[in-house]
Amino acid sequence: MTTVAAPAVTAAPATGRRPSAARSRVTVNVVMVAMILYFLLPFWWLVVAATKDNDALFSTAALWFHSPGAFLINLQELFTYNDGEYLRWMGNTAVYAGVSGVGATAVATLAGYAFAKYRFPGRNLLFSSLLGAIMVPATALAIPTYLLLSKVALTNTMWAVILPQLLNPFGVYLVRVYVQESLPDELLEAARMDGAGELRVLWSVALPTLKPALVTVLLFSMVGTWNNFFLPLVMLNNDKLYPLTVGLQSWYEGAMIQSGANALFTLVIAGSLVAILPLIVTFLLLQRYWRGGLTVGSLK
Repeated sequence: MTTVAAPAVTAAPATGRRPSAARSRVTVNVVMVAMILYFLLPFWWLVVAATKDNDALFSTAALWFHSPGAFLINLQELFTYNDGEYLRWMGNTAVYAGVSGVGATAVATLAGYAFAKYRFPGRNLLFSSLLGAIMVPATALAIPTYLLLSKVALTNTMWAVILPQLLNPFGVYLVRVYVQESLPDELLEAARMDGAGELRVLWSVALPTLKPALVTVLLFSMVGTWNNFFLPLVMLNNDKLYPLTVGLQSWYEGAMIQSGANALFTLVIAGSLVAILPLIVTFLLLQRYWRGGLTVGSLK
C-alpha cells in the first residue's frame, strides 16, 4: 500500500484589508478635523475680533490678534456703556435661563415619570402628540403664544419669556426613555411595600436614579433659553427687560446706523464673547452628567 501526500492548501493572502482599514481611519480623522475646524473657526474669529478697536476691526487680518490693550478697553466700555446696560441684560438672561431651566426640568421629570410608570386613558395619544410637538419649530409658536399671553396681560414682562419655556417636549421624551431603561418596576414596588407613598417613591427612589437625565434636561433647557432670540424679541419692548440676545441685536442695529469711531461693533463683538463664556463653563462643569444622561440608560 502506498500513501499519496495530500496537496498543501495555502490560504489566500488577505490583500487589501489592512490598507483599506488604514485609509478608512485616515478618512475619518480628516473628516473629524474638518468638523472641529468648522465649529471652532467662528469662536476663534470672535476671540480675535475682541482684541481690536473699531478701525482695526475692518483693516487688519481677520484671523489674527491686534492688541491685548484694545481687548481690555473693549471690556471696560462693554460693562460701563449706557450705565452698565450689558450687565443688566446679563442678569435678565441669567434669571430667564435659571427659572426656565429649573421649571422645565421639573415639568419634564413629572411628565416623563408619569408616562413611563403609570397607565391611564389616552397615555399613548398624549405621548404621540408630545412627540409631534418636538417637530414644530419654536418660531412658529411665537405669534400664537404672544396672542395668548396678551389676553392675560403678561406680555412685556419676564413671565412672557419664562412661561413658554417651561414645556420642553424633548426633555419629557428623554426622561421617559431614561425612566423606562434605568428604573425597574421592582425597585418602585419594593419601596411601596415598605410603606412609601407615591411622592416619597418619586423623591427618595426615582430622583436619585434619574440625576444624570435631570442634569441633561436642565442643561439643554438653560442653553436653549440663554440663546433664545425670537421669543423675547416678540414678547418684550422694554429694553430694561431684554436678554443678551435681543440687547446685542439692538446695539448692532445702532452700529449699523452710526459711523466712525463711535460705532458699537466692538461692543457687540466683546459682548457676544462674554455671553458665551457662561455656557462654556457650564458645559465643562456638567459634561460628566451630560454624557451619563445620554448613555447610562441604554446600557441597563
